[in-house]
Amino acid sequence: MCCEIKRRFLLLYATQKGQAKAIAEEISEQADAHGFEADIHCINESDKYNLATEKDPIVIVISTTGTGDPPDTARKFVKEIKNKTLPADHFAHLRYGLLGLGDSEYMFFCNGGKIVDKRLQELGAHHFYETGLADDCVGLELVVEPWIDGLWLALRREFTSRNRKEDISNNLRAVSNGVSVMTVDPNMSGASSLDSKIQHLKLEDLEVKASDALSERADNVNSVVSVQDTEPSLDQSVPPLSQSVLNIPALPPEYIVVQFQDSIGQEPSLSSLVSDSTTFHVPVTKAVQLTREDAVKTALLLELDISKTTFCYQPGDAFCVICPNNVSEVQELLHILGLSEKKKCFVCLKIKETTKKKGAARPQHIPEGSTVEFILTWCLEIRAIPKKAFLRALVEYTSDAREKRRLQELCSKQGASDYNNFIRDFNVCLLDLLHAFPTCRPPLNLLIEHLPKLQARSYSASSSSLFQPGKLQFVFNVVEFPSSPSRLVSRKGVCTGWLAELVVPMLQPHKNSLHTKEGKSLAVKVSIYARPVNTFHLPSDPSVPFMMVGPGTGISPFIGFLQHKQKLQEEHTDWKFGETWLFFGCRHQNRDYLFRDELKSFVENGTLTHLKVCFSRDPPAATEKAPTKYVQDNIRLCAKEVARVLLKEKGCFYVCGDAKHMAKDVNDTLVDILSTDAGVDKLEAMKILATLRQEKRYLQDIWA
Repeated sequence: MCCEIKRRFLLLYATQKGQAKAIAEEISEQADAHGFEADIHCINESDKYNLATEKDPIVIVISTTGTGDPPDTARKFVKEIKNKTLPADHFAHLRYGLLGLGDSEYMFFCNGGKIVDKRLQELGAHHFYETGLADDCVGLELVVEPWIDGLWLALRREFTSRNRKEDISNNLRAVSNGVSVMTVDPNMSGASSLDSKIQHLKLEDLEVKASDALSERADNVNSVVSVQDTEPSLDQSVPPLSQSVLNIPALPPEYIVVQFQDSIGQEPSLSSLVSDSTTFHVPVTKAVQLTREDAVKTALLLELDISKTTFCYQPGDAFCVICPNNVSEVQELLHILGLSEKKKCFVCLKIKETTKKKGAARPQHIPEGSTVEFILTWCLEIRAIPKKAFLRALVEYTSDAREKRRLQELCSKQGASDYNNFIRDFNVCLLDLLHAFPTCRPPLNLLIEHLPKLQARSYSASSSSLFQPGKLQFVFNVVEFPSSPSRLVSRKGVCTGWLAELVVPMLQPHKNSLHTKEGKSLAVKVSIYARPVNTFHLPSDPSVPFMMVGPGTGISPFIGFLQHKQKLQEEHTDWKFGETWLFFGCRHQNRDYLFRDELKSFVENGTLTHLKVCFSRDPPAATEKAPTKYVQDNIRLCAKEVARVLLKEKGCFYVCGDAKHMAKDVNDTLVDILSTDAGVDKLEAMKILATLRQEKRYLQDIWA
């Protein structure tokens, strides 16, 4: 019997933190069982594919970064396809399907994918499969899994359509040559009709049954599962799920072999963790608590000494801090996995010769010569929420039948709700799973294969090098994760918790002012590197007016803005400077009013023209005619001034802080103000705001 010829499609991914790559690799793994061959590449590997001559279907998986930008790996690709000299039919020969990844807590949801999707269509490309937009806010898998399931039917139809077109073309050529051909069924003849049907293929119309090769029935362990609780939990299910036949993912092929070697020499430097930027190891010279002890959140300011480095920045720039996992969590993980005695051993990683994983490669984020402890401390995101493929792999290393069954449920289609309720919603990590399932003991290679890279954390500079040469300050809230039914211990943020603990010996108590002396030299150092691209900067023309919105720690970059402007005013008394506005808000005036003395000083010396503050948890003052709780309330009260600065004086508007609520509310308020002032409906006002964004006059630095 002849082997079936695999039908090729081009699979491109553009990733920032690895999720798009992982999903593309999952598509590639599944393709073989469906009779396809995925030619997979990162979208920036333009030397390995050519869209100008591509004839096969294309599948694109692309994430979104920042406030709606394509990931760094797609920057060159997007620049090339945005070339205005390209003709409208440049990609008319392309047929593609696109899966975008994003987070609906950000205003420009899945914008990276939308930018590429829109531009490809402008250049004549056509969908063979409807675009999918997956939301990390509620769970990427809610869209990703059915989108992948439907992809195989769409590809089969695409190849069928192409074959029919070729047959029709061949028949026409035969007729023109005087050769008799069979009559084509009129119901099948319209290639354009078939194209139309494929073009309007909807995910909800797909009735795709998972291939046996990609779906396994869970072991029948119902006989040993006795439901004692009426409520489900992380480690316990109830009917009907506990009695259901399950469809679980295919077992991901293992591809890494771990060899332990006696420790010799030194561990890798932290600079080896960053491949595309220069890393600087700099001392912390000041640490100040900006909030009172009874504040809801603890805000800290850290000052770094960069005077002996080549690190440079502008006010508004962001930079990255390389941080480790929590020491106690790493030690606990080593103990549970039986690796405590090997933690100082060097790890040699090799690709398993018999692996079935396509394109298996050694992880680039694990430097050569790493010890077990170094890998778990600096390389792997051990707090990452386990993906279903990881849960499926953990089943094979769990000995108790009930625990195996529950892990199977959590990674199954039938258990999707439980996965969200007990793992995703509570930020459950590997350590939590190992506590909940005590007989689960995965080997180190499984962690390396399934845990993502530990990402450096990004912070905005809250200082000006012109105002404070050789210094770099930044502000952050210490993130708190309370305990939950799925996780019995509370935790602090990976980086903020580490930084807070690091500076305890030098931490100065709550101050309204930053005019404090530097801390004692305690050899406390952190590793940082600059972020490659940023547009969140002051106007190049100092006469341009600008408005700033920064509640809570969102005020951080604006302190740098104002320091910079103050210094420029002192040095250039003959320059004309535009007016400046700051809308600040916090919960309590006496507990978390950050930089109060600095702001007062900026107003007094004329650096800050207008300061509007509000306190959401304090009772309104008796003298207030129109009490305000949030920054958008004060913006609305200053509607005429906002419209004047933005529309008449061509000023800039900056927003920094929470993406989930504040940024959206401020955006809606601006739409209302522009709509009223310009006398247009909200849709037109949204277009005006979009134009301001394109002109880099409406800028955001926001986070979830």
